[in-house]
Amino acid sequence: MATSKMIRGTMILTVATFFSRFLGILFVIPYYWLTGEEGSFLYQYAYTPYAIMLSISTMGLPLAVSKFVSKYNALGDYEAGRRLLKSGIFIMLGTGLIGFLLMFFGAPKIADLFDIPSSYFDSVVLVIRVVSIAILIVPMMSLLRGYFQGFQSMGPTAVSQVVEQIVRVAFILIGAFVVVKVFGGSVVIAAALATFAAFVGAVAGLYVMMHYWVSRRNKISRMNQGPSSRRRLSLFSMYKELITYAIPFVAVGIAMQLYQLIDQSMAFHYLHYSREVTRAVIADLTMNDQKLVMIPVTLATSLAVSAVPAIVASYARGKMKDVREKITQALQLVLFLTVPAAFGLSVLGNMVHVVLYYNPGQVELMQIGGKILTWYAPTAILFALFQVLASIVQGINRQKVTLIALGAGVVVKILLNPVCMKFFGMIGPVIATNAGYALSIMIIAAAVRKATAYTFSLIAQQVIHIVVYTTIMILLIRLIFFFFGGSFTASRFMAFLILIISVLAGAAVYLLLARYTGLLRKVLGKSHKAGSQSRHSKG
Repeated sequence: MATSKMIRGTMILTVATFFSRFLGILFVIPYYWLTGEEGSFLYQYAYTPYAIMLSISTMGLPLAVSKFVSKYNALGDYEAGRRLLKSGIFIMLGTGLIGFLLMFFGAPKIADLFDIPSSYFDSVVLVIRVVSIAILIVPMMSLLRGYFQGFQSMGPTAVSQVVEQIVRVAFILIGAFVVVKVFGGSVVIAAALATFAAFVGAVAGLYVMMHYWVSRRNKISRMNQGPSSRRRLSLFSMYKELITYAIPFVAVGIAMQLYQLIDQSMAFHYLHYSREVTRAVIADLTMNDQKLVMIPVTLATSLAVSAVPAIVASYARGKMKDVREKITQALQLVLFLTVPAAFGLSVLGNMVHVVLYYNPGQVELMQIGGKILTWYAPTAILFALFQVLASIVQGINRQKVTLIALGAGVVVKILLNPVCMKFFGMIGPVIATNAGYALSIMIIAAAVRKATAYTFSLIAQQVIHIVVYTTIMILLIRLIFFFFGGSFTASRFMAFLILIISVLAGAAVYLLLARYTGLLRKVLGKSHKAGSQSRHSKG
């Protein structure tokens, strides 16, 4: 019964997380239509430091709290979780207030780090200060989410995430539309409202969590009154243990924001383009194209990471053969989905940009965005592998490896970024990002191999199939381009037509080849079979 509840809860949270992230990715397209490059530029300059500060302020919640509460509930010590919640409320209020004050009053210093032209300075300071307000609320909401998840109650977090994202995105788009289209206001005000949406969404999400707390607190209190065979944990011991859980989660959570922060702080200094072109490059690298790149990553990792609890359970029981099988399932699933999606997006980069970010008066900027997306899209494979492997090493109690890998990758990014920007221009940051993530992945993969005796040759045959089928898919898309006269068109209708034909034809060929050769059954059917056998064995 408990296993069934855990699986159902995990699936609910996976679906809700995917929906929330997907909504957070897609909103950039209508937002760009309303505010242009400047709106995307300002929004991301506020959101990157906000995301980093938020991760630090929440100390890796809710996953760390969930792990802590779940552990002590299993030991019958419900009091430990209750004390963590009571004391944590005050600590989260404190860290939220400190985070807010640091961002609000430190906004000029943060803007200075970006080395941006003086004409943008006041606007960037404004949007950073506006978004900082959300930090007052989000840590408390994260604490409550983690507490419920510790009881394997995923519904409150799932509903809260979805409501928060819907309210946030709706506020962004409605606010931008009213400011720009109805009142003819400035893009700066629209961007400020878009960043304020983080606070509005957080209020909605916190309201949902408080509703669940009021309705369920009596039931939880009765569980807390049960006898406990453990000695009472001191608050110091409690938070020391919590922080050891939290730090790796923080590291994974802020990895991408750190890379974006490095790009934003160096772009105007090392990219020798006009101010308008540099602004467009940054908007594409950190928001417009970056969000598109994250679509295949979100889908693949949402499915693959759902296998991690099974890896944790098998590792705890010492069943290393099962651990290796489940690692193979997770990796082949993420590669099966991400590789064709990433390279397909790369080949279609120009068409995607014309369709989504059409601007008839600025063909050059559309071509810039298309070029960046062409080079940036394959990085989705590295993003996905990093997230899945980081989840695996956390599951097998090798949390420190994530920090070492992230630190090494960031150092490589910082060292290579100026050189790559100078010699490769707008695609230089992508090359430096790939180098940093590749190093992180190699470090984590080595740790997984050492801890589990896993040999990555287990997925070599599947990888060869995936690469061959992806190559055939790309050749077909190139043939379609040849038929229509090239890989770029300034006509939105033609770009849309070519995009639809290419996506449908490419996906059909890839899936048909995978099905005909048995790869599809191996990737999807085997995991289904394993899950079915697991359910029968526990039934």
